[in-house]
Amino acid sequence: MASGGSGHSAGAFDIRTVIASLFGIYGVVLVVLGFIQPQAEIDKAAGLNINLWAGLGMVVFAAVFVLWARLRPIKVPTDGEGGTAAE
Repeated sequence: MASGGSGHSAGAFDIRTVIASLFGIYGVVLVVLGFIQPQAEIDKAAGLNINLWAGLGMVVFAAVFVLWARLRPIKVPTDGEGGTAAE
């Protein structure tokens, strides 16, 4: 995981982290709804618990995005690293 340049990572400002958190929150809500919805709603969808499966898919998607952001962080260069910062 060694990189050639110094600097700090984008961290919470990385767009992958924002996307993962949104998908994670919506996924957890759908999983909870999938467990508490009545059987009549499941029967309307041909016996498939759509909320549960969609929620699980969204949670897995969020986990992949978090893993991607942790394994390959975006490095933000400091002012002295090739930037054209005015003095």
